[in-house]
Amino acid sequence: MLSIRRLAVGLAALVVAVTAMEAEAGYRLAPFKDSLFDYPGLLSGRPEDPFVIVDYDKRRDIHRRDKVWERQVHGEYVSLRPRSSQEDLTLKANGRAITYMRVGRPRGAKAIVLYIHGQGGNRFQGMNDVSFGGNFNRIKNLMVRNDGLYLTLDVKNFKDRGAADVTALLRHYSAASPGAPVFVACGSMGGALCWRLAKSPAMARKMGGMLLLGSTYDESFFRSATFRGGRLPIYFGHGSWDKVYDWKKQARYYEQLKARAPSYPAKFVLFETGTHGTPIRMTDWRLILNWMLAAGGR
Repeated sequence: MLSIRRLAVGLAALVVAVTAMEAEAGYRLAPFKDSLFDYPGLLSGRPEDPFVIVDYDKRRDIHRRDKVWERQVHGEYVSLRPRSSQEDLTLKANGRAITYMRVGRPRGAKAIVLYIHGQGGNRFQGMNDVSFGGNFNRIKNLMVRNDGLYLTLDVKNFKDRGAADVTALLRHYSAASPGAPVFVACGSMGGALCWRLAKSPAMARKMGGMLLLGSTYDESFFRSATFRGGRLPIYFGHGSWDKVYDWKKQARYYEQLKARAPSYPAKFVLFETGTHGTPIRMTDWRLILNWMLAAGGR
């Protein structure tokens, strides 16, 4: 029988080994309700592949998942733990007040996720726990449970003013969490601001990745230093029945990106029969953010 001393030494060595492995792997998001939010099925590819077609089914993914269709998800998809740190705030910058919300660690965060809404949206959209199948609640929980910070804001326009406000908010919280990768997720027209951030060398250096959710593309990105550097992971999520932004044009842009830079870290997930809001409902936050962390060498 092992002595207590030898057992203690062995356990200590095991802890050191596990700690070393975790350090080598880097910061990653731990599982949270993965069985409910994993892709329900794939028509093409594997979850980790660069181009995937997801078997989206409105009857399953809305009618069965939601208690009230497109308004309130069933309770098992939601945890209200993040509400204890949720705040509705104002930042004074650019000569005006920027209204925003936050959940998680305002200082010393290990990662920051910002959601930018599209036309007609507001800061409350990305904080709604029960809409979009509970997927915003999941990203809130992923940040709170992994020492991260989640932000939403009111965007007044999708040009210079909007870009200036987003930049001010991210600079404010990046300064409070030095070195934390910033992931910017943009729904619909919000993508115009995602691309502006990506083309800004100063902001791109802070970013760990950007997620385009039923959004648009930007040809001028190919001329940017960020694209030439090849280090900013990009996720394209799109529904094949999207009537606002044609998925084929977005997929063509993705193909051009990969043709110009085959090793560029980019993924395209097509939700078969999905509509404009489907990527917000169905994107696997944990899968995509962990891929971005690994692709960015973090």
